[in-house]
Amino acid sequence: MTRPKVLLADDHRIVAEGLKSLLANDFELVGIVEDGRSLIAAAKTLKPDVVVVDVSMPHLNGIDAIPLLRKQDPHVKIVILTMHQDPAYARRGLEAGAQGFVLKHSAADELVLAINAALKGHTFITPALTRDVLKGTRRGVGAKEKSERALTPRQREILQLLAEGHSAKEIAAALAISPRTVEFHKYQIMELHGIRSNAELIHFAIKHGVVGM
Repeated sequence: MTRPKVLLADDHRIVAEGLKSLLANDFELVGIVEDGRSLIAAAKTLKPDVVVVDVSMPHLNGIDAIPLLRKQDPHVKIVILTMHQDPAYARRGLEAGAQGFVLKHSAADELVLAINAALKGHTFITPALTRDVLKGTRRGVGAKEKSERALTPRQREILQLLAEGHSAKEIAAALAISPRTVEFHKYQIMELHGIRSNAELIHFAIKHGVVGM
């Protein structure tokens, strides 16, 4: 019987390698990638049934990669595997189109369950966060998440790359746009959120989960 194909995205190679044995009995691990852009390219080529993705990754974080993955393949299932225990990450991930949210320290007990649930069309949230995630959903989106979501997808891409230390020229080359367009988006973000310096821009990106600490 053909086993479901899984693509793993995590910039901590040791963690990713450690997950191999966890998944080996039930799934075919078709690849491991270490950044969000490589994930999009690999998913297009390898056509996995399930993508297991970390939140904090270089170039494009896991949550922002989800809509791009779903656009490429509306049928792909996505499970987030992360160390971030803030329920806001789970809500954002599920709203973006993920079917599962598992904490890394619970992976041994929960990751296979989450993948199987996703393949069956169900949603799996790590039990430690289920109550808080559902409470937050009933209350609606908080001010922090509203602020973060005010950014367009392109602005989020540019903000992450700026916060990672890339120049406007480098970002322009990576996104196939002009450096002037990069600068335009940068100053739009700064004006919209009252940001006055590059240091504040980086702090904003960290605070709103665009990049990890």
